[in-house]
Amino acid sequence: MRRREFIRALAAGTGTALLRGQTRRTFRIGCATLAWNVSPNAIDTLELALKDISELGYWGFETVSPMIEALDGKGGLTPLMDRYNIPMLAAYMDADVMDISSRRENVAKVIRVSNLVKTYGGSYVVIGVNARVRGQAFDFSKSKVAIVSALNEFGRAAVDSGLQAGLHPHTGTVVEKRDEVYGVMEAVNPKYMGFAPDVGQLQKGGADAAQIVKDLAPLITHVHLKDYSGGKYMAGYCPLGMGVVDIEGILNTLEAAGRNPGIVHELDRGNAPMTARETAAFSKAYLKRLGYVFRN
Repeated sequence: MRRREFIRALAAGTGTALLRGQTRRTFRIGCATLAWNVSPNAIDTLELALKDISELGYWGFETVSPMIEALDGKGGLTPLMDRYNIPMLAAYMDADVMDISSRRENVAKVIRVSNLVKTYGGSYVVIGVNARVRGQAFDFSKSKVAIVSALNEFGRAAVDSGLQAGLHPHTGTVVEKRDEVYGVMEAVNPKYMGFAPDVGQLQKGGADAAQIVKDLAPLITHVHLKDYSGGKYMAGYCPLGMGVVDIEGILNTLEAAGRNPGIVHELDRGNAPMTARETAAFSKAYLKRLGYVFRN
């Protein structure tokens, strides 16, 4: 049996009763700091993000690796996490999967970031890949072997450091389109590299995010929960429930799969007409209507 058929068979056989309308909700959903425009040069912005995320009752936070590395050299994140009683869940980092000459450097980066995430109590490294070269045609079929090889090495480095890792497809990168996502995830070693989709990014890239989640549910270990409307604000993204992504269906599929992936709400900021806190509060209200529980 081809691997794709095997994965789909696994997905189809999990939790069908839940998909028929039961409403069991088990995930403890966190929130990413992206909407607050965090920057290594603006510690006060990260502090506001942690304050808002904590007060809104999300179960933890995810931030980007440059932020963690910058703060680690300035006394660390621990004082902020303690002040607002909010745990770190994961960190996002990027790595070059195309340049073989920089492979050792990128593996070292994964190890460095993984160790920092572990130090601050996190358990997951979300790995984004490099962008396509603007103005040049990209042939995925010729690049697939290099991409898969790199991801397996990065994943092994994270696992050896005591964490989980997952591929994060992103618009504008060398793993963006539907067939590219399937091609990579069917080829990587799932012992080391999981699937960490941003469902809004998948939808923006032209795919049916809910269908990809159904097909690859057994491989999903972390999710960026994002909605997409195609509007003029926030790079076309929007608070949960305002766009076209089947957020409820995606959560139903993930609950039914019974694998307990990390779930983190994320939203690009850009020229948003709402504050970051307001977008996170709107998304929280949507998730509560679906039955999810937040911290007091």
